[in-house]
Parts: sequence; structure tokens; C-alpha cells
Amino acid sequence: MHPRLFADRSPQRPAVVMQSGETLTYGQLESRANQAAHVFRALGLKAGDCVAIFMENELPYFEICWGAQRAGLYFTPVSSRLTAEELQYIVEDSGAKALVFSASLRDAAVPVVRALTDRVVAFSVGASVEDIPCWEVKRATMPSTPIGDERAGSPMFYSSGTTGRPKGVRYALKDEPATAAHPYSEFVKNVFGFGDDTIYLSPAPLYHAAPISYCMFIQRSGGTAVVMDKFDPEAALRLIERCGVTHSQWAPTMFIRMLKLPQDVRTRYDLSSHRVALHAAAPCPISVKQAMIAWWGPIVQEYYSGTEGVGVTMINSEEALRKPGSVGKPVVGVPHILDASGQELGPRQEGQIYFESSADFSYHNAPEKTASARLAGKPNWATLGDIGYLDEDGYLYLTDRKDFMIVSGGVNIYPQEAENLLATHPKVADIAVFGVPNDEFGEEVKAVVAPTDWNEAGEALAEELDLYCRQHLSPIKCPRSYDFERELPRTDTGKLYKKSLRDRYWAGRATRIG
Repeated sequence: MHPRLFADRSPQRPAVVMQSGETLTYGQLESRANQAAHVFRALGLKAGDCVAIFMENELPYFEICWGAQRAGLYFTPVSSRLTAEELQYIVEDSGAKALVFSASLRDAAVPVVRALTDRVVAFSVGASVEDIPCWEVKRATMPSTPIGDERAGSPMFYSSGTTGRPKGVRYALKDEPATAAHPYSEFVKNVFGFGDDTIYLSPAPLYHAAPISYCMFIQRSGGTAVVMDKFDPEAALRLIERCGVTHSQWAPTMFIRMLKLPQDVRTRYDLSSHRVALHAAAPCPISVKQAMIAWWGPIVQEYYSGTEGVGVTMINSEEALRKPGSVGKPVVGVPHILDASGQELGPRQEGQIYFESSADFSYHNAPEKTASARLAGKPNWATLGDIGYLDEDGYLYLTDRKDFMIVSGGVNIYPQEAENLLATHPKVADIAVFGVPNDEFGEEVKAVVAPTDWNEAGEALAEELDLYCRQHLSPIKCPRSYDFERELPRTDTGKLYKKSLRDRYWAGRATRIG
């Protein structure tokens, strides 16, 4: 399926509705995507080249992505929160020959355009910036009919960079028509019931893999993507009612913020149209998921996967209540739990999670990282670096990222459990738990807390949180100390940049192993 089909059938049907009410129809999307493809060809970009997209959530995001897709290009969405230095790294590493950026992001974009003036052609969305031409003006000069040499392109997303420089996840392009079916799109369409009656709420930044991918999946199905400018818990509920949202996708931090709304606000909006609420991106505390199911009913579904596409697990509400904490059973790939020596472990034994699958990804310009993600001797076994276990029924449970495992006095501690628990405390707005140096035990457990009320930050709150943690967890899993910050570094989809916090405590040491 492809949006062109729906442009032919129902050109006035909305493909995108922004939070402001601004709308892009399928007919407009088709014309503008074709014009975008002509722009890229006029610049000399050929199949296999790359265009970088450095934008806020705006309507032109979709015409640029679909234009690149039908021109056989890789398109790389870039976080709008990056500095000029970080942006330049991705533009250079991806080999992008074009950069399209929001005029509002000029302070970061213009220095990169100047530094790469001989290698990258740039356009500014919304208005021209200095001597950099306006995207809309250039696009409007092009034919609205398809280019003559269409073929299917693909996104190349960059990892979040929490463990070093981000790397692009790249799949080999197939020599197939731009309108060819997308295997994963067809899969999620069938699993979640996407169709031309779907109204999908996307509350997160489009530069992340899931938001832009699922919006494009919806457009392959003929539905409407409702896109928020920026997540706000009450505004999200208002949009579900106003737009008759049927499907949505969230991060657990969004759930937590909605659950903390006053009861009269939570019950103010009609959510009866809502049929499927997906969540992913980060582990969800059990009590948070249970509270969301109690509020929204058995429409909450979770999937666990990664940009690399090595495997997918899913779990619905009924299963989640029976198997609290699980991310579900595999629907793509076969999971294996391995110890440090590569031996496969039995039920409820924690180890590194590998998926056996046909995923043929590579990390762009990083053959060593590609090799390290695959198991020696078994190239079709790959890992995202997560730690977890399978139970007797084949349900997968995550315990942590390998990189954040704490070794204290020879005991392995996975901080996710304490982090999930403390996130539910009413005085905690956000929380990060990780290992810091301890001269006697090598490492100890540290919590950094963003309190709901900054005026309560201090020793009394630390003692209250410590008592709360020890009431529920073994003392060895509980933080030995608490620090307080007004805000923790997170992406808008809820991923925590824990490394930037942890690095403060390991400064001046050669390694982060105690």
C-alpha cells in the first residue's frame, strides 16, 4: 500500500492534521511529494543518496519524507534538539547531500550549512534564512507528476547516542517500485487494525523512528495522522475527543504525566473512540501500566523492538495483567538469552537478549559496531544490548541495558527495577538510577531525582524515598544516595540520556567499571 493509491481514490481525505488544525490532504501530499522528488533529482541526488531532515513537527515533514521515499533515497530525520556540532556529525556521517531544516532551527543549522557549503545543498522550511532558499518556494517550481525513474527509498535512523556517537541503522535498498508494499507496514496494519478509518494520534517528535514510521504506515493504510506540536497531557486527551482518535502511541513517561492530572481533568474528555493505545520506547512501570488499563480499558498494547528490526515482541492488556512486567511474546524473530560466555540460559535466568531473524541491517560507517551486535558464528543472531529473561511460557522480561548494569561487591544489579518503582512515588516527577564509584564495593547505586515540587528537594525527601524503596525491594537494589535536579535529560519520546548524568560521577576515571 502507498498514499498514492488514496490520493487517486479520495484526494480530499486528510492525510495529516496538525494540532493547530492545519491539514494536508492525500491529494496535496501526492502533489508535493512528487515535487519534492523532482527537487532532489534537480540537485543531482540519485538512488542510494541521502537527505537529512532537521525539523520541528511541521506539515512539510511528510512531503519531504515521501519525496525521498519515491526518489530511492535514504532520508535521515535528525533530532531538533541537537547542537550545530552534533548536527554536523550526522550530516557528514550519513553522507547527506541535502539538508532541509526548519527556519526556527537556524541557529544550529546555518553554521553546518556554512561549514559544509561545498558538499551539502540546504533549504529552509517556512522562510528563507539569509541566503539559504525557502523549501516551499523551490518545491512549488517543480512538476506535481511523478519523476520518471521512481524507486523505493528508505529511512536511515540514527541511534540515540546514549553510549557514544550515534550511528545510522541502514538497510540495503531493494530494486522495487516506490509503490511496492512495505513488509513491516503490512504486518502492523494487520496486527493493530490500521485502515482508511484509522485516526492516529502521534504525540512525539517526528524525528524519532516510531513516530514518523507509524505516521507513514497510517498513510500507507489510508488513515489520518493527528500530529501534536509538543506533548502536553491534557492537550492529548482533548485531541482524542476532538478528532475521534482511534489509535495512538505513547512512551511510559507520557502515561505518568497523564495519570498525574487531576481526576476532574482525566474524566473531562470523551475517549470512547479510542480502540488501540500502543506504547514502547522505554520500560513501563507495572503500576503505571495497570493504572492506564484501569483508566482506558483493555486497549493498551505494548511492543518491544528497535530500529535495527532484529525482533519484535508484543503484549496486550489481558496478558500484561497476567504477566506483569513482561514485554510479551515474539512475533518477529526468535529470542535467545545468553550468558557472558555465549551459552544459552533457561527460563528466568537473566542474560543478554539476542534475536534470531533475517534482519539484514548494518550500522553506517561502523563495521565494528555491526559485528559486535551479532553473535560470532551465528550471523543471523543479533542483539540490541538489552538484558532480560524468558519465563516458562516464552514471555520476555527486560531488566536493563547491558551498559548500565551495576557490579557492587561482585553482585550484578540492574537498576531498572528501582527506577520503575521510584517513578511511581507521588513526589517524583522523573528519576534515573545508575552506578557510581564506591571505593569498597566498586560501584554503588545512585538515584538522581527531579522532584514534583523543587522546594521539597533535600534530605527529608531522600529519606522518604529510601524508606519507600526498601519497603518494596531488596536493600541491595535500593539507591544508597539521592541527588536532586530540576529536570533530567530526556528526549520528547521519553528516552533518558542516563549516560550524561552518570558521566558526572565518573569524571577523571579511566573506566566506568568499579
